[in-house]
Amino acid sequence: MSAVTNPATVAECLRVGAGFSQGDRNWIVEQFATLDARLAAFHADATELEVSVKDREARGQKVTLECWIAGRQKIVTTSGEEDLRAALNDARDDLRRRLNDAKTKQEPRHNKHIREIGQPGPGQAADPAAALDRVDAETA
Repeated sequence: MSAVTNPATVAECLRVGAGFSQGDRNWIVEQFATLDARLAAFHADATELEVSVKDREARGQKVTLECWIAGRQKIVTTSGEEDLRAALNDARDDLRRRLNDAKTKQEPRHNKHIREIGQPGPGQAADPAAALDRVDAETA
């Protein structure tokens, strides 16, 4: 896997939306700092995060965390926790789980050989037995 030259971080990619002020941004970045390790696999210029809250500090508030990564579907997580800190942490943890799930879906699962050495290149057979069958068919 190639290293990302400009890895994404929460501090670099986070925008605060409705219900938050720029003064809240540093506090939210601290709450979301554990996402940095997961976001580091993506380029900062291709990653965006936005957090917003509806009806802040009221009963029934709703925190929404959206994540856009180029080449992937948008991920939206929400939390209805009454405590703002708990709601932010809930949305953050859900985003981390969904990023991990998305990464797992892209990796080969059932073929340990492919996981260890990578996908076959052009002109290479994925299955060595299939390559032998093709050679036998050509010589027959």
